[in-house]
Amino acid sequence: MDDLLQLLSTLGISYSRYDHPAVFSCAESEKLCPKMEGAHTKQLLMKAKGKEIYVLAIVMHDKRVDTKTLAKDFGAQSFSFVSPEKLKEMLGVTPGSVTPFGLSFDTEKKINVIVDEDAWSVGKFCFHPLVNTATLEIDHAGFESFLKHTRHGFTIRKIPV
Repeated sequence: MDDLLQLLSTLGISYSRYDHPAVFSCAESEKLCPKMEGAHTKQLLMKAKGKEIYVLAIVMHDKRVDTKTLAKDFGAQSFSFVSPEKLKEMLGVTPGSVTPFGLSFDTEKKINVIVDEDAWSVGKFCFHPLVNTATLEIDHAGFESFLKHTRHGFTIRKIPV
């Protein structure tokens, strides 16, 4: 986490930091984390069945993503969540800590980033800083600056539920 915070500082990206007990689900987060202004989201790293297509979907915490419909938009049959080993390899995190800040580890740019329009409309995001014992609140400009640094584009769209 310290390397990430240093990177954000170097890039001039401002954030608010909230420390809290470890959380492994959105339900735990609602109970154990302090109130924050940013969009309470979940990040889902998925892989297309039989294809090397990866998607990091950022959606509001209470949405259930229709992975089959989403997969069709990428010319795939279906999506499944990546294994804990693949999560560590691609984003440098363990389950419960999935975050777009892990895109720094995706040096081959394999991951497509999509943000649900409902999450985008909030104006700020709440993301784990590579660990699930803290949350960073970051605005759109900071998020876009970080993605520019990692050379990842992103799409804002209605993610099927």
